[in-house]
Amino acid sequence: MAGPTRLKRDAGVIGLLYASLGAIIGSGWLFGALHASLQAGPFSILSWIVGASVVLFLAFVFAELSTMFPNSGALVHMTHVSHGDLVGKIWSWILFLAFVSVPPVEVSAVLTYANNYLPGLIHGNTGLLTGNGFVYAAILLAFVVALNFLAVRWVIAINSAATWWKVVIPVATIVILMVYSFHPGNMSAHLSSTPVSGIFTAVATAGIIFSFLGFQQAIALAGETRNPSRYIPIALIGSVLIAMLIYIGLQVAFILALKPADIAHGWMNLHFTGMFSPLAAIAVAVGAFWWAILLYVDAIISPLGTAFIYVTASPRIIMAAGEMGNAPRKVIQLNRQGVPWVGLIVTYIVGVFFFFPFPSWQKLVSAVSLITVLSYSIGPIILLHLRRALPDAKRPFRLRLTKIISLVAFIAANWIIYWTGYDVVKWLLSLVALYIVFYLAWYFLILRGSISKLGWEQAWWLIPYFAGLWIISLLGPSGLMGGLGDFGFFTGMWILAIFSVVILLLALYCGQSSEAAERCAREIQNLGSRGLDTTQESQLSP
Repeated sequence: MAGPTRLKRDAGVIGLLYASLGAIIGSGWLFGALHASLQAGPFSILSWIVGASVVLFLAFVFAELSTMFPNSGALVHMTHVSHGDLVGKIWSWILFLAFVSVPPVEVSAVLTYANNYLPGLIHGNTGLLTGNGFVYAAILLAFVVALNFLAVRWVIAINSAATWWKVVIPVATIVILMVYSFHPGNMSAHLSSTPVSGIFTAVATAGIIFSFLGFQQAIALAGETRNPSRYIPIALIGSVLIAMLIYIGLQVAFILALKPADIAHGWMNLHFTGMFSPLAAIAVAVGAFWWAILLYVDAIISPLGTAFIYVTASPRIIMAAGEMGNAPRKVIQLNRQGVPWVGLIVTYIVGVFFFFPFPSWQKLVSAVSLITVLSYSIGPIILLHLRRALPDAKRPFRLRLTKIISLVAFIAANWIIYWTGYDVVKWLLSLVALYIVFYLAWYFLILRGSISKLGWEQAWWLIPYFAGLWIISLLGPSGLMGGLGDFGFFTGMWILAIFSVVILLLALYCGQSSEAAERCAREIQNLGSRGLDTTQESQLSP
């Protein structure tokens, strides 16, 4: 397909802020309050604070890194600079899974709410997609992908308009639920029966961390803005803080709006009619029928808006992988609007396959949370290594207290992986291991490559890292977390914290030399200067 070979710098600070905030406020606000309440009751308010705090530490890390590498798909590029070709290839696969798996989650959310007025899309007792549900899911995903064939300035304009709606409706929902139903006694009900560990497991499995992780959409579009040093930090940090206030307000309003009878048997047995569409069901129960109708409309706009912006970012990750040799060169081709069309097609095909093993919002959200956090966990390692390997590199945004913030961010990321439970850890790390096996087989048997050029010296730390995450999760708490129960929840967190420090030191030891990192960074800068059109600016830019 003939067309431009350069992306256009059409994204201003408002467009980037809307990209991150629009990705954050997706299906999580429609389901998160319910699932967090089931695990942590009124303590779920703390779960949102914990989730936002973890993401803020990661956002601080990536605020510096993204301005050092203001290219689209920057996560792929910075991994290559820090730890070479093999780690870059492995992380390209992890990043691809992280980005491409989110749109199916959002489409599942739309169909779950839609089942109330179009019965037959999900099984009423399980929330799983029916045969018709699969068909509608594939059609909805195709619609979102088709919109992304537009020029990036139209993509950002559509997302900006949707984001206004996505912010106003949750805020209005907070006010309406509190006006129509207010039971302050719910805040102190059944606290003794609510496990403290639920505060943390809810972060990983109730859609909390999943909701916040959209912050990094601004990084994926970093190569399409004129002033990344100013715009990227504002977009990253601002989006997380705004979303945290909205989500905490929603959690409080949800708890206070519940009838005391709904929690008569404890928070873990919370039950009311229409739980698969919780906020709309609560609105109906308290008498706000008119608002329930609007919530059903928003249950289409908010998730599809998030799916839209993730479909925007995913092809740019694929494109960056192609630029670094991690994917066929065909994926870097752009259409006449400057859109990576091959990546869009790949995003759709792989996205459809995600509906089959995880045919519901509840089943998919924990897996997506884990793989996304894992993709971000390398950020603190990259930041610390590049501070040492490239001390004089241009850093338009320079983070203070770098060592402390990076260490906390890495430990917290590994905690979230642990909180998702062994079943999810096992499944996703198996996917990563499968990719490594296939790549090594292809490298040695097809390419006849030599081990000296593989980049093994920079990548061997991944073996104890992935193996340790697997073993700690396996030996951890039984029950909902699926482990063998050899140690308790908080003991596992202490073990994982110490383990994280060891892995961080190993990863820093294995980083590329200053000369190799500088050479790779220079090559990526050349990609940016050749591949970006700076002649146009979006009318959205302030």
